[in-house]
Amino acid sequence: MKPFERKCLNIAKKAALKAGKYLKENFYRKPRVEYKGEINLITQRDRLSQQIICGVLGKAFPEHAILGEEDLAINTSSDYLWIIDPIDGTTNYAHTLPVYCVSIALMLRNRLHIGVVYNPMLEELFWSVKGEGAFCNKTRLEVSKEEDLGRCLLSTGFPYDLRESEENNLDHFQRIIKVSQGIRRMGSAAIDLSYVAAGRFDGFWEMKLCPWDTAAAALFVEEAGGTVSDFSGRPFDPFAKEILATNGKIHNLMVELLSRKIWKD
Repeated sequence: MKPFERKCLNIAKKAALKAGKYLKENFYRKPRVEYKGEINLITQRDRLSQQIICGVLGKAFPEHAILGEEDLAINTSSDYLWIIDPIDGTTNYAHTLPVYCVSIALMLRNRLHIGVVYNPMLEELFWSVKGEGAFCNKTRLEVSKEEDLGRCLLSTGFPYDLRESEENNLDHFQRIIKVSQGIRRMGSAAIDLSYVAAGRFDGFWEMKLCPWDTAAAALFVEEAGGTVSDFSGRPFDPFAKEILATNGKIHNLMVELLSRKIWKD
């Protein structure tokens, strides 16, 4: 690992751990909840967590650009872009359901380069540098080797506009649950993807996501030996709206199951 890469990784870890510590210390105190949409929550903890992360990143790399979920866009001419989700799983957090995380990614010239995801309740720090593998704390990650979809445990999520839009993942869910071992809905795409990288899930898919939901943890899956794409099998783009991440062995079958042609017939 190059010295500057190590510095970026260490600063990202520091930011994630500091924000995670704050969130965990306040977890059992109900936050004030606001709504960005009918069922899309935000709390003051999201904003404060984002401030903590930006404070650490901005101090270390004042020339870098930053994109954050909570109306944050610091634009510069730098080739480096930090992408932040201060709480991935805000709905869980607001209900004191202990499934949430902090997600931080670094893109270099529009390519994912570094990812850090911290789950403070389990004290699991997932991290990766492009080309260096993926890790949880000190353990190197490897995707599962299961090839039989009927024995695969998958995960997914549903978009915030599921009450209004017919593209709401319910059709995919109905189709895939019948041919898989089971499907879990964690409420945090970053945790779902981290768990695919760790071999806990064999695959994950979701639609209508944003770059802060997927950028960091998608890198883990690739570095752990898995495959990440859109629903059609095209290369993954964190600024696109859909993601399919698997152990690689079931990827083509999942692409087939998610095919728009299939579910529209």
